[in-house]
Amino acid sequence: MSAVLPFLALDLVAILVLVLGVHFPRHHRRDLAVAYLGVNLGVLAVSVALQTSAVAAGLGLGLFGVLSIIRLRSDELAQSEVAYYFAALALGLIAGLGGDLALVAALMAALVGALAVIDHPRVLRGYTRQVVVLDRALADPTALRARLESQLGATVLGFSVQRLDLVNDTTTVEVRARALPGARVSEPVR
Repeated sequence: MSAVLPFLALDLVAILVLVLGVHFPRHHRRDLAVAYLGVNLGVLAVSVALQTSAVAAGLGLGLFGVLSIIRLRSDELAQSEVAYYFAALALGLIAGLGGDLALVAALMAALVGALAVIDHPRVLRGYTRQVVVLDRALADPTALRARLESQLGATVLGFSVQRLDLVNDTTTVEVRARALPGARVSEPVR
């Protein structure tokens, strides 16, 4: 039991930094903060228990099966939220499996650090992805791109029509865009 305590402490520090120091200040999702902490500590507990089990591989696969079902039954998560979810799982698993304490600390620091950097608002600033509903049914891709660029004040990098409603004269489009040079970029509300 005493051999597990340094890993438990390391995991608690890593998950608290990830959730309360990186994720929550940027995304303000209390529900996900609770979920990430719960998943992390649950995976940590199960992986520590699996170390003493003769059927560790089967139970480990079962754990990920259960987590997949939970994921499928949960509210839709953004891709960045899935990254935090996976990081919470990985931190708990890395700490729970033990090993060389310095290696575990380095892996955890790399994971938390990578998410802190890549999810920073200034990294890839100006690039957005959003769903837009236009008050006109536009079937022509060239006209649609021009309308999107005009409405968004941005260079459209790609788009996908999700719904073209000719009866109600609307077009629903998923758009990936980059702010025009010199355009004021406001941070998206999360």
